[in-house]
Amino acid sequence: MEIPSGVLPAIRKMKDFESALESSQDTIVLLETRISQLKSLIAYTRRAKKRVLLHVDLVQGLRTDEYAMEFLIREMKPDGILSTRSNVIGIAKKHGLLSIQRMFLLDSLALDHNLELIDRTQPDCIEVLPGLIPDMIRQIHEKTNLPVIAGGLIKQPSDIERAMAAGAVAVSTSEKKLWKKYNAK
Repeated sequence: MEIPSGVLPAIRKMKDFESALESSQDTIVLLETRISQLKSLIAYTRRAKKRVLLHVDLVQGLRTDEYAMEFLIREMKPDGILSTRSNVIGIAKKHGLLSIQRMFLLDSLALDHNLELIDRTQPDCIEVLPGLIPDMIRQIHEKTNLPVIAGGLIKQPSDIERAMAAGAVAVSTSEKKLWKKYNAK
């Protein structure tokens, strides 16, 4: 699967799901969902001719072990997986799914630890949170040579512009007003 670009609608509340389907974006991110909702949410997304990225750490009722990942991959069939867990990224890669390692920039120790994880797991892409630190987006891309998605606390058009200018290939946001303003690619 190709690396997503542009603005990625990130669905935190189910009331925003329909808006994401109606947006011009070709990829959406499912954040906080219940396992019982996944199959229908993915089916609706596919009917709208959109790709689905699933943040597996936030699926309620799912334990992120190898068996749960097998179930998700075989039964739910998302296009890609987001996770902070390296074992999940490894399983996604093994099954040919787009793998996006989520990285929280808390301090320099967390940065170093995450860079070591990324070196070992070799995800397809990295999502940096918060996405409001252009210098860190640039630095992480240079150190890993992997595409970077900026996410977290993206509230204004200027946040998107700064992240993209720093080298982010995409920006994920749950801020609905930004989904329609910026078209994919």
